[in-house]
Amino acid sequence: MNALLRLMTWLSPAFPVGGFSYSHGLERAVEQGLVTDRAGLISWVDTILRHGAGRSDAAMLLEAHAAQDDSKRLDKLVELADALRPSAELALESSAQGTAFLNTVANVWPDPWLDQWKIRLREQGRAPAYAVAVGMVASRCDVAALDACAAFLHAFAANLVSAAVRLVPLGQTDGMKAVAALEPVALDCAQAALGRPFADLGGATPMVDWCSLTHETQYTRLFRS
Repeated sequence: MNALLRLMTWLSPAFPVGGFSYSHGLERAVEQGLVTDRAGLISWVDTILRHGAGRSDAAMLLEAHAAQDDSKRLDKLVELADALRPSAELALESSAQGTAFLNTVANVWPDPWLDQWKIRLREQGRAPAYAVAVGMVASRCDVAALDACAAFLHAFAANLVSAAVRLVPLGQTDGMKAVAALEPVALDCAQAALGRPFADLGGATPMVDWCSLTHETQYTRLFRS
């Protein structure tokens, strides 16, 4: 029960990682008319979870969870995570939230190992990807890998829905219907990731990447990605 409550706290919208300021390119997709209603939003986020950042983040979270105290394995993962972001904005979305997550956890739930990891990251000039930070912290706090992965993907999807409610715009009820429709998708993606070898890493969502890349020059923006 304590692990469940801890996980709920970490992935709550109230946890100070700044997730509300990122749309993962969705803002550009809405402007271009690629997402105009609830059905389109569900399809868009479903694709990201199954074939885009959701797929890659699930693999990295599980690898971080499995790394435990293996610092060299974790170093390689942090470096790899940096290379997987197709745009500067998506790199910022991941690294800024990962850094904020790690700093907050280390301050609220002190762990000497996490303090040493922060020093190691600083010496290497790297910031942890959000999924990597969540996976490692979940492992340190004995949160089950599948639970952490499914909850992370669900929180990611819910954050995109929240952005769409403001951007499309959608009503709050439509937003909640979208979140409900994406619940089984998040669980399915987490279970699939658990059954895949880590070497089977990567995704293919070119339109999402294009939206992120062109969002940098979008005239009017509410979000940082």
